[in-house]
Amino acid sequence: MDPIRTAPSFSLASFERARDAWPLDPTIVHLNHGSFGAVPTEVGRFQNELRVQADRSPVGWFPRLAEHVAEARERIASFVGARPEDTAFVPNASAAATVVYNSLRLEPGDEILVTDHGYGAITMGARRLAARFGARVRTVAIPLAAAPEAIEEIFRAELSDRVRLVVVDQITSPTARMLPIDRIASLAHEHGARVLVDGAHAPGLVEDAAAGGVADWWFGNLHKWPSAPRGSALLVTQAPDRDDLWPLIDSWGADERYPGRFDSQGTLDATAYLASPAAVDFVEREYGWARTRETMSHLADLGAETIGAALQPHVDADVATDVAQPVPSMRLVRLPDGLGRAREDADELRMRLLDLTGIEAAFTSFAGIGYLRLSVHLYTEPGDFEAFAERAVPQILALARERRGA
Repeated sequence: MDPIRTAPSFSLASFERARDAWPLDPTIVHLNHGSFGAVPTEVGRFQNELRVQADRSPVGWFPRLAEHVAEARERIASFVGARPEDTAFVPNASAAATVVYNSLRLEPGDEILVTDHGYGAITMGARRLAARFGARVRTVAIPLAAAPEAIEEIFRAELSDRVRLVVVDQITSPTARMLPIDRIASLAHEHGARVLVDGAHAPGLVEDAAAGGVADWWFGNLHKWPSAPRGSALLVTQAPDRDDLWPLIDSWGADERYPGRFDSQGTLDATAYLASPAAVDFVEREYGWARTRETMSHLADLGAETIGAALQPHVDADVATDVAQPVPSMRLVRLPDGLGRAREDADELRMRLLDLTGIEAAFTSFAGIGYLRLSVHLYTEPGDFEAFAERAVPQILALARERRGA
């Protein structure tokens, strides 16, 4: 019998119930780890202790802060398969993209390629970059279930000598799938284009996520699957012009080369950076990262099956959604017609269901179709899926009827 299906919860090395390692509200069902993460109690306590140190002796703390950040960078880089000298801390994935965009110079008529699976804020930044120089952004359409070989051919048709930059997700946020970044980067480089990989969801879900040097720049969030405090992400590059990369705020490290200039940011609360290695170590010590990915994958499958069974009688198409290259922790479940036709609709549904049912879940929109983007972590329990089916599905069906005017 499947132990995932029968176990009410998972045990960690120090906890009989994994959920007890996180300070999550027990009255809320948490099925949206992928948006904002969740910080284990132990890690949050460590971060708070660092803040106390800073408050007790500001003069003893801040002049030495760059040294502490560099030490944390030394510890965390290997988790994503990078070298410390190629790795800089940044507040989040969008900040990393902005750092790269700020370093680039384009010419009128140059092109930036993005995909229709891209994260909105990153695509917005690409548009701002293009507008500054009279360049343009083109969106590459990729079918939801396209295989890596098909995606490679799509990019082969879209690339031209006018393309200067390709922005592509390692794991897509709205559609919860992998993209073949190695194939795409190889093609882009053949055409003289540079590649920025949005790996926001990759740390923890992809072993050595930044390894291989396939991209000119890679970035990934630590507050998502590694469960680090919010405000911690990594930018990794071996690009020969990486000294053109600057923090978003000039500070006393400005005369240093990359990545040292990112270690010093004045009075920034850098405790999220300093606590990130503790989060990575926590999961490894308590459960192991390889085992965590395997467990999350089984959990996500069970969740999609349980919730899909409740929705399927009310959806004309198959609710089980093929994304060709799924990731360990997330699944898409199709919603009834009338829901999630646009991103704004999906976001409104997220907050409406939280208020009505006490369930945290993510909803996305792709090609005019709405989906539940189920995302799990070790604290997720099979009963959470049953609670969604019992409490959220009736509300979803009622709202779908309302939207259709039925």
